[in-house]
Amino acid sequence: MKKLITLCCGAFLLTACGNGIEKKANEKLTAARTAYEQGNYEEAKLQIDSIKILYPKAFETRKAGQALMLDVELKVQQQKLDSLNSALQAKQQAFDAIKNQYILEKDTAYQQMGNYLWPTQTVEKNLHRSFLRFQVNEQGIMSMTSIYCGGNNIHHTAVKVSVSDGTSAESPRSRDSYETTDLDEKIEKADYKLGEDGGVIDFVNLNKDKNIRLEYIGDRKYTTTMTPADRQAAVGIYELAQILSSMTQIKKEQEEANLKIGFINKKKEINAQKAAAEK
Repeated sequence: MKKLITLCCGAFLLTACGNGIEKKANEKLTAARTAYEQGNYEEAKLQIDSIKILYPKAFETRKAGQALMLDVELKVQQQKLDSLNSALQAKQQAFDAIKNQYILEKDTAYQQMGNYLWPTQTVEKNLHRSFLRFQVNEQGIMSMTSIYCGGNNIHHTAVKVSVSDGTSAESPRSRDSYETTDLDEKIEKADYKLGEDGGVIDFVNLNKDKNIRLEYIGDRKYTTTMTPADRQAAVGIYELAQILSSMTQIKKEQEEANLKIGFINKKKEINAQKAAAEK
């Protein structure tokens, strides 16, 4: 009889304990739903996560929490997408306001992506001249090309820019350089991407109102001075690069948000089918 009473008491305590756990877990779930309805999605996530941590055996409440978490994540991504759409619209307006200042060079027959140039730096206006050319592609990746033209090769693979106070910036060795000859004129070109240029592009932007000495570094050195037009080209292309790269990043984030929304909706659909099958 004593054993029976003990077993009955134990069963009662377990049931009471289980009911207590579910009650406390439900309080968390209620708090999560309230936060969700108020648009406080981070708080809703915290409350749902706490159910899993504090009440791992509250299976039904955890299941309901997981369903609510999908709703929370969906709202978060939709909210993010709205913000990204607004940001892209603002950047598009900024781009439309200045795009006519640039020349887009693109041969659609073999180029999927063109490059924007400053009008004074188009090829036909700069034959037989040694200078730094700046360009940015349609995705916002900016680069600089050091172009040398002369009677003899210097085999340059890097450049250095400096001003009268002694400050300077020097590019690393170019990963993409080539040489050719046209009617006895030696032509050399070396490309450097922004961020892989040793700070040369930033240096030109910071010193756009100063005389900048340009030195080609190779088997032999060649020195010239950047023209005001070339300095302005660096500034103008840099401004456009910032806008285009921002647009590219926003579009990437939009794509990610849309993929997450699609995944969440698919998960909700599967859960609904499972629930219908269990009835």
